[in-house]
Amino acid sequence: MKSLKLLLRFLTVGGLVLLLLIPLMMIRGAIHDRQAFRAQAVQRVSQSMAGPQQLVGPLRVIPWRESRPVKETDAEGKPAIRNEVVEGYVLQTPKTMRVQGGLKPDVRRIGLYNVRVFEWQAGLKAGFDPLQLAAVPGRTYGQPYLVLGLGDVRGLVGTPDFKVDGAAVALESGTQAMSERLHGMHANLPVMIGELLPASRIDANFRLNGTQSLGIAPIADSNQINLGSTWPHPSFAGRFLPNQRRIQADGFSAEWEISSLASAAQSQLLKGEGLLTRRDSAVAGEYGESQGAGASAIDSVEVSLVDPVDVYTQADRASKYGILFVVLTFVGFALFELIKRLPIHPLQYLLVGLALAIFFLLLLSLSEHIEFVKAYLVSAVACIGLQFVYLSGVLKSWLRAAGFAVMLTALYGVLYSLLISEDNALLMGSLLLFGILAAIMWITRKVDWYELGSSLR
Repeated sequence: MKSLKLLLRFLTVGGLVLLLLIPLMMIRGAIHDRQAFRAQAVQRVSQSMAGPQQLVGPLRVIPWRESRPVKETDAEGKPAIRNEVVEGYVLQTPKTMRVQGGLKPDVRRIGLYNVRVFEWQAGLKAGFDPLQLAAVPGRTYGQPYLVLGLGDVRGLVGTPDFKVDGAAVALESGTQAMSERLHGMHANLPVMIGELLPASRIDANFRLNGTQSLGIAPIADSNQINLGSTWPHPSFAGRFLPNQRRIQADGFSAEWEISSLASAAQSQLLKGEGLLTRRDSAVAGEYGESQGAGASAIDSVEVSLVDPVDVYTQADRASKYGILFVVLTFVGFALFELIKRLPIHPLQYLLVGLALAIFFLLLLSLSEHIEFVKAYLVSAVACIGLQFVYLSGVLKSWLRAAGFAVMLTALYGVLYSLLISEDNALLMGSLLLFGILAAIMWITRKVDWYELGSSLR
């Protein structure tokens, strides 16, 4: 009977903990809704300015037109030959390519939400080997042109400076025959000498706006990419990580050296397009007019300018510890009630738990308007002050209420250190739980639980 009373008391407190999961889950739902609204803000900026950017090229394209004899049967059932005209292109990738430039970070604000954007001040150099085109009966080659693929051409700022063998060339919108695979620009090249496309050198400088991320496809035989920015929190993604990188408080720099042997970008340019051949630095493809050229993903290096621990990530991470706050506070109440013989009503447990849950809602709403650290401080002071005043009446002592306020202050301090830690949050959380469990076991190591159970009202 004595044990049953103590068990019933703990079951009541456990039921209150489960009940408080409802407001905590509702608060987490509100956090996820705000994250969705921010994603919509990013989409709005992408639609009105420019989206994530990807550079593919430069590429040399030589269109061709070919007349082919086709055997068929006429209406009388007799064999006949008909000439069919098909069109296609030969695509050549560079022998060498060097891309460099700095990402200038900026912010666009949509309502309450900040969206990270950038301006890339790009420099590009590429070299092409001579290309001897195949002499195919019935095939004639057209004027070659240069293609530069971009993720979103609306991001171009001003007129790009584009030179071929030191001579400026005029860029035009669109990618001609590759329009179904790439968006971007093209420039006409000098007419070929017979069926030989001579070597050429490309020099380009341009400015490109984008949202959040920049990708560069290593489509040359030998690729060297150098990127930098004053933003100190880059995220490196894509298929290749930098060979060298430096990340400091004043920004970052990164360098990639990628060979075509390590990248599938060249073959991916014409994946699913039919015949693929490799000739010198060329990738040649054929397609008929009726065939599609569906887009496919191309291996790229990728850099994103991110907020390492943004307010919604921090608020969501904090809310995950909400049940821990409730459990620890209730455990403290239960120990105080049993050891000091001062009964606390379940409704008082519930009100204290709701005050703890309100902290996370205050944190979310305030962090959208002021810095996260200030929002955290204001929310913590407000909730700790409320608990201190209320518990002074519940525990019938200002000193006892102050003790619980100190405990809550320590919990909020430890929680903040967990939130701002990018790499050690799990370790710190595990040590915190271990330390709290050890403290509870130490305090209750000599408690006679049967005697306490018999003394419960």
